[in-house]
Amino acid sequence: MDHYWYQPSSCLRKDRRLLSIRELARDAILSAAKSVILLSSFLDNQPLNKCCGLWFQRDGQRKTALVLTSAHLIRKDDIHKWKQQWTGEYHQNAKVIVHLLDNKTTLGQLIYLQEHYEFAIYEVQVDKPVHLPTFNDRVHSGQDVFRLGRDANLDIKITHGNLAFDIPTRYERCHYMYFLRDASSLKLLHDDGGPIIDLEGKVVGLVNNQIDETFVPSSILHKCFDFWRRFNCMPRLHLGMTFSPIKFLDPICIERMTRKHNIDSGLIVEQVSKESHAEKIGIRKGDVIESFNGKHISTTIELESMLIDLCWDHFDQRKKLNTEKDVSVKIFDATKLCPRIRNLTAIVSDRGEDIVKGAYPIMGEEAMSVL
Repeated sequence: MDHYWYQPSSCLRKDRRLLSIRELARDAILSAAKSVILLSSFLDNQPLNKCCGLWFQRDGQRKTALVLTSAHLIRKDDIHKWKQQWTGEYHQNAKVIVHLLDNKTTLGQLIYLQEHYEFAIYEVQVDKPVHLPTFNDRVHSGQDVFRLGRDANLDIKITHGNLAFDIPTRYERCHYMYFLRDASSLKLLHDDGGPIIDLEGKVVGLVNNQIDETFVPSSILHKCFDFWRRFNCMPRLHLGMTFSPIKFLDPICIERMTRKHNIDSGLIVEQVSKESHAEKIGIRKGDVIESFNGKHISTTIELESMLIDLCWDHFDQRKKLNTEKDVSVKIFDATKLCPRIRNLTAIVSDRGEDIVKGAYPIMGEEAMSVL
């Protein structure tokens, strides 16, 4: 009996800095933990990966439930290579076992794989009701949150941190948000697929990279679910570019851009995919995208949300995946130091977007002065 009553060493007990939120956090964690499960995958009868997952939908008549988890569950690549490439090899036929909280196991059937957002949906036969989480789309930088996971014994794992918006590095998707762990928790690496929850126990995102501590915010997940329920897919526009938000630059840089060029928001082009339409119409690294279809975008998460929204009209017109859609973009040319408007042809796709490295001209002094 003693085994069941030992004191776990979670951050809530060890970190005195959390004393002011300890009771609130405890209730939030215990509520959210009911929906967190563990999944394991096998390829050719050999263990592949383990990830956490979340119940998020149940069909009482069919006695099935859907599990949301990280696509890394069925990705074979060396974990250290994930930071060096855009998309990996996913084994959709891998055997997946779902570990239920009553210590029973059942098979999971892959229903949908979203390579770009790096999550997967599995269907599971369940005889009992499952606890569905509540999601929260409204978050702010610096917010207290907890990352939840499960170990091999199905014990809940808890890590405290804060939300952060940041500038993506190469091979990091534009829709990422960041989980900044406490320094005392740096050694606590959990499986991908676990939720990030707020102090009300609501899910604000799904962890998709335990190395960089990145996660997909709930606002993006919601848009994907809505689209999937109506059109049976989760598309977005592929622009052939990556960006850094001006909003997250140092205030010195923002003030300089405003003073010299009257630009205080927008997205700085970081990479342009080789032979993309963006490259063909003259968009280069260092240019600033001020608006898309007349709408000003200040963060890459806002951009990602817009890229999904633009697909609704495309599908309402009975158009299909892997076809083209034109977007009007207002560009501030970092070389000529002047604005221009161009029509950019994007691809509607539910696959992962690869940005092919090209040979771009080095920005001169004038272009560099924009930043």
